[in-house]
Amino acid sequence: MAILRPRSLLNRRAFLGRSAAMSGAGLLSLTALGRLSARAAHAAAGGNLQEGGYGPLAAKAPDNNPGGFAILALPDGFSYVTFSAIGETLSDGAPVPVNLDGMQAYAHPTEAGVVRLIRNHEDRNAPGAGSVLGPVATKYDINGGGGTTTLDFDEQSRTLLRHFISLNGTIVNCAGGGGFGLQSWLTCEETTANKGSGGGLGWAQNHGYAFQVPLDLPVNTTATAVPIPALGRFSHEALAVDQDTGIVYLTEDAGSGTGSGFYRFLPVDPRDLLAGGRLQMLGIKGQPAYDTRQGQQVGRQVPVAWFDILNPDPANASNSSPERVFTQGFSQGGALFNRLEGVWWDNGGVFFVSTSGGDVKNGDVNSDGFAEGYGQIWEYRPAGQSGGGHLRLVFESPGQAVLDSPDNLHVTPRGGLILCEDDAGSSDGDTHPLAPSITDVNRLIGISATGKAFEFAVNRLNDTEFAGACFGPSGETLYVNIFGDGSAGSGMTLAITGPWSAGPL
Repeated sequence: MAILRPRSLLNRRAFLGRSAAMSGAGLLSLTALGRLSARAAHAAAGGNLQEGGYGPLAAKAPDNNPGGFAILALPDGFSYVTFSAIGETLSDGAPVPVNLDGMQAYAHPTEAGVVRLIRNHEDRNAPGAGSVLGPVATKYDINGGGGTTTLDFDEQSRTLLRHFISLNGTIVNCAGGGGFGLQSWLTCEETTANKGSGGGLGWAQNHGYAFQVPLDLPVNTTATAVPIPALGRFSHEALAVDQDTGIVYLTEDAGSGTGSGFYRFLPVDPRDLLAGGRLQMLGIKGQPAYDTRQGQQVGRQVPVAWFDILNPDPANASNSSPERVFTQGFSQGGALFNRLEGVWWDNGGVFFVSTSGGDVKNGDVNSDGFAEGYGQIWEYRPAGQSGGGHLRLVFESPGQAVLDSPDNLHVTPRGGLILCEDDAGSSDGDTHPLAPSITDVNRLIGISATGKAFEFAVNRLNDTEFAGACFGPSGETLYVNIFGDGSAGSGMTLAITGPWSAGPL
């Protein structure tokens, strides 16, 4: 079936034509990978991590509170505003929910110059105690307290116009991705909680699904939450949609020591995921049950195979269940990853992150004996819907100083990568001179298309993760969340502007 490319995507691809010209077939060529590895080793040994980026960082207060606390450290010339913080009041009268996570920025469907952000809330509260409120009638699970908020932001005045609950009754909404045609946000539950579990009231529904949030929701309107079982019932992290074919690529974060997979969904109708399709798990051709977590070679391409998941919606999806989606794929020969997180489609390939894969260890050991690393970045390049394609390790962190526990990932307008750290290591206790009172500091790390890794921002507010980094359609504002610890003001959304064209992001 021929699929028309959405007009908005044509404009974006024209803007993003940079990547192929700079690096050949992918975002990072093999030559750039060599430079990146050399730079990473240099930084891990104590070298200057700012070379190739935007220069040294300094603590800065937000522009909309210049006398306030310096929440971020940023390079010279960059500034930011903060908005929609935990505990503030939404336009619909509810409080801003906790745990700000994955997010995407869209051109507003009707208002020129306005960016519409759709933001996840990874609420892990017990049944009936969640922070995402909203109408009872639209909830998937009457006892679920997770979901999404939608925010409308004026880029010219750098002000928030409105923010409201756009999906409710789900739980543990971690990340997700833009839907086909960039007309929706697909939000994912990072859990496989069963109906009746959770203590107290108990969950009223099974969980572990993806849900669709329409882009064009009217202000102060909440979408009815409808699960998409064909996308699988597992501990979803993020997804990315090939906007030419409608194929959905999905990551799984089942936690440490339990095995996670990388999946794709071949839809019957890309515009209607509820119509069904085929869910498949990636494996390495000729090497069944391949373990990607360590002992890998950066830049080496390996051919892949795809294995059908016959039961994408198992009644028991727990990590110990033989019905588990991962177990179905792994038993056929699928590949094993450790905690897959962010994923992003761009320029004919998909990039995704393993938070704690790698040979250089952070000190933590999984229940299965695997010693966790500081993180890996992978790229898959497809070769048709029937199978094939290649997987390669793009980058593996040589130590905490370079990259520590990458989570959300975004391909930037100028052809680089930006990574949100979620410092998951409990053993190394790292610190940073720009955040002197914090242990396990989190940063935004940039990687240029020419192969250089550098610090772009440091969270000076607390030790919670950066999440949801994404550029708006103009390419001039980077939006990102500070996750927060649940207390008022501990998490918020930030809009960062500055001389982007002076560097690789």
